[in-house]
Amino acid sequence: MSTPNDTYGSSNNNNNFSLLSICSKVQLDGTNYNDWMRTMKMALRFEDKEYVLEKALDEIDETKAIPEEMDAYEKHYKDASKVACIMVATMTPKLQRHNKDYWLYDMNKDLMEKYHKRASQEKYEVVMSLIASKMNDGEFVSNHISRMQRYVDSLIKLNVNFDEDLAIDIVLNTLPSC
Repeated sequence: MSTPNDTYGSSNNNNNFSLLSICSKVQLDGTNYNDWMRTMKMALRFEDKEYVLEKALDEIDETKAIPEEMDAYEKHYKDASKVACIMVATMTPKLQRHNKDYWLYDMNKDLMEKYHKRASQEKYEVVMSLIASKMNDGEFVSNHISRMQRYVDSLIKLNVNFDEDLAIDIVLNTLPSC
């Protein structure tokens, strides 16, 4: 009888699913943190390793630890080491040099502080520009609509999802009443 791991492979066997090949499709360059992290988390979730991003590896006293604690520690250590290697391997060379000696949990916190906040700030600024924008007197409608489209495209690139009707309503609101 086959098990799910027989069918789909498991991370312990050389299988059909390669975590590195999936993650390397999006290389972190600093401007694409959200896309990179989404890809990373999906691949890690598939491999049951997503927990290593959120949970620091607590040191244990090997002389006092029970076998279950040692097993959990060793699993977490191995998973975190593998994930750290994959994360660094999927970065630009400049980011690799900066992050190669970080432990996974610290690396993830550092990347989130640097790039996630930057993306949030950029989203805020684009949304504010879009909402505050009004068509100037004498401006061609086509030029104004092109500017609005660039704002919408920027938001889509920053993973802001809103439906087409809302985008149209926002753009129409920027036009003069005539």
